Amino acid sequence: MNRVAQQYLSPASGARRRPRWRATIATLATTIAAAIPVSIGLVAIGGPASAAVPAPPSGWSLTWSDDFSGASGSGVDSNWKYDTGQGVFGTGEIETMTNSTANVYQDGNGHLVIKALHSGTDPGSGWTSGRIETNADTFGAPAGGIVEMVSSIQQPNVNTTNGAGYWPAFWMLGNGLRNGGVWPSIGEVDILEDINGRSSVFGTLHCGTNPGGPCNESTGIGSGEHACSGCQTAYHTYAVQIDRSISPEQIRWYLDGSEYFSVNANQVDATTWSNAVDHPFFIIYDLAMGGGFPDAFGGGPNASTVSGGQMNIDWVAVYNKAPGGGGGGTITGSTITGPGGKCIDVSGDDTGGNGAAVQLWDCQPSAVDQHWTYTNNTLQTLGRCMDVTSGGTTNGTKVQLWDCNNTGSQQWVAQAGGSLLNPQSGRCLDDPSGSTTNGARLQIWDCNNTTAQHWTSALFSTGGGTGGTSATSTIQAESDNAQSGTQTETTTDTGGGQDVGYISNGDWLQYNNVNFGSTTLTQFKARVASGAAAGVSGTVEVHLDSLTNPTIGSFSLGNTGGWQTWQTIPANITGTTGTHTVYLKFTTGSGQDFVNINWFTFS
Repeated sequence: MNRVAQQYLSPASGARRRPRWRATIATLATTIAAAIPVSIGLVAIGGPASAAVPAPPSGWSLTWSDDFSGASGSGVDSNWKYDTGQGVFGTGEIETMTNSTANVYQDGNGHLVIKALHSGTDPGSGWTSGRIETNADTFGAPAGGIVEMVSSIQQPNVNTTNGAGYWPAFWMLGNGLRNGGVWPSIGEVDILEDINGRSSVFGTLHCGTNPGGPCNESTGIGSGEHACSGCQTAYHTYAVQIDRSISPEQIRWYLDGSEYFSVNANQVDATTWSNAVDHPFFIIYDLAMGGGFPDAFGGGPNASTVSGGQMNIDWVAVYNKAPGGGGGGTITGSTITGPGGKCIDVSGDDTGGNGAAVQLWDCQPSAVDQHWTYTNNTLQTLGRCMDVTSGGTTNGTKVQLWDCNNTGSQQWVAQAGGSLLNPQSGRCLDDPSGSTTNGARLQIWDCNNTTAQHWTSALFSTGGGTGGTSATSTIQAESDNAQSGTQTETTTDTGGGQDVGYISNGDWLQYNNVNFGSTTLTQFKARVASGAAAGVSGTVEVHLDSLTNPTIGSFSLGNTGGWQTWQTIPANITGTTGTHTVYLKFTTGSGQDFVNINWFTFS
């Protein structure tokens, strides 16, 4: 039976196939993850006390909210309905979802609790838990507007030792599913998913057709694993914005108000996007046990998995910004965050004349001057460029806003470690002493790879822009999102920078959201070097979306004359379109290091 039809045997909707991620090591130091308007849900709620639903900022309105203020031990109110049953959700999860207040209840202190309970001796059965969805299915962005869905949540307080199989989620489905529509074309947006107590978050858009299609189903277009430190032990905000006020339209994912992932409408065809995004949604919470997603990370309930883990929800809110609705003007570009999660800001509240100080400030969703574009290594906001005052080159020279003038004082080159290098001075953009005080004036300083010089933004992802990595760009090997067994090192190849080396059998590199476009690409080439001993060789393999998926192309190599003696080696690949997670997997029978890689590309 069709998965959606099977689901409709239970009283509510929600066909859901979660991403089948295979990555196991998040390389957070090299992931410059995130930006564009900061989410309304800015603050991580650090304790058990209930917090009020935040008031909307200027230009926004509060459309709907729930702060779960019911009596202790009561179930959900008329805002919600239960999804019940076992094995009806199409994800392989093993629990039975119930409407019992043992599994879903309000605690009397302003929180909703969804708790997974186990009975019996077999960890592979005997689980109950809860899943609820809003009765309202009217939450969306009108043409030209923006909508944000945000919730303050504490993930189950389990870890990778006792949390195998736990799968909390906060997500939404297009309302077309309640009116005869088909998953995934009606759109699914996963705002929060974590598995196996890994203290992380995944964000995903599901759309198009299944399997395959423009959205690479059933995996979808996803963020991969993003670290979420302390998310098992404290409340944090998880949000998504659907922005139809810009072109192309965009969906953005936020953790504690900082964006870590985005998808642009031009990553898929116009019909797929419209069907999946340009309509209202309904909201869902659930705490699943087991299934394909936890299994992909070695999970699934086992003898060490504890009973009683619970997802605690403080509040949930939907905010809207009407077409043309105030808030400081049209917001385009991406935020850049630094120490303390503060945003790079311009003094003067969106006025930004010549000489205005470039500083750190609390991130604000309506601040135009906290949103930057990145073109030809210049950073621009309010129609001007980030500039080293008077073209200075000495430590401590302040950074300001100035008319763009195509000089070296306005060049900022993103480095693999998260720093921004000004080549004219040879120094990096710096927050003095790593200050987290509002108004801390930015400067240039000797590059030192400290947190004072670590800047996080989607602007600086490989290939530029915010629409994912172009497969036809030169993808630097050290820009991986995850890896196993490799190390970076300084390269003497043309262009300098770093390469990835110390690569042996079974090692791999992962690159998220590589966009192959709509024209079939059939070639792969990589810049490689080898100083392997005589008789030692190996193979560089390309896989899509999973290390266990078939190889789409590969080449073999032996010694090239030295570990910094570089060659560009081509290979044919299976014709590929759409957006994918790319894995480079390295195999050799020798057990020795056999290759360094500097960059790769597709054509």
